[in-house]
Amino acid sequence: MTASRPWRSKTRWTASSTWLRPTRLGVTDITYIRTLEGFAYLAVVIDLYSRRVVGWSMQSRQTTEVVLQALHMVVWRRKPRHRVLIHSDQGAQFTSMDWAAFIRAHNLEHSMSRRGNCHDNAVAESFFSSLKRERIRRRTYKTREEARRDVFDYVEMFYNPVRKQVRNGMLSPVQFERQQVLKADGV
Repeated sequence: MTASRPWRSKTRWTASSTWLRPTRLGVTDITYIRTLEGFAYLAVVIDLYSRRVVGWSMQSRQTTEVVLQALHMVVWRRKPRHRVLIHSDQGAQFTSMDWAAFIRAHNLEHSMSRRGNCHDNAVAESFFSSLKRERIRRRTYKTREEARRDVFDYVEMFYNPVRKQVRNGMLSPVQFERQQVLKADGV
């Protein structure tokens, strides 16, 4: 890491790199969802191996806490044994001291886009586009809690276990991960 930009990782990754394994490379971002109470902010962490949403959080304010909650879910669910590279944009939430401390404490490594380079976060942006096109734009949420319940249903009951991904050979993220485990076990 550089002294002038401690959040920039020296690690370079490509689609063929050894980083592209389960729970080794994730991408994170934030979006907003309109409710009659005001905005709700959704932070997600997506495992690039399977395109599975492995962490997410919603809050009424766009603070570091919302991204830390999503990242905490990743650590709790996946219990990574190897270093995990987490890629984000340059939002204030991802450059805070709390974010950096959490990253260090949990054997994670932070990678960040160059200013104005939105393509690094394309997987997260694609997920947000699908969520809004397939679910959110069809509804008017009265409360943030109603929106949170609907996002839970979309992510945990549809997107991860059911929604087919072209990149996964037309398998859902959960099905793809199961298939890869079976292949690794020689079944």
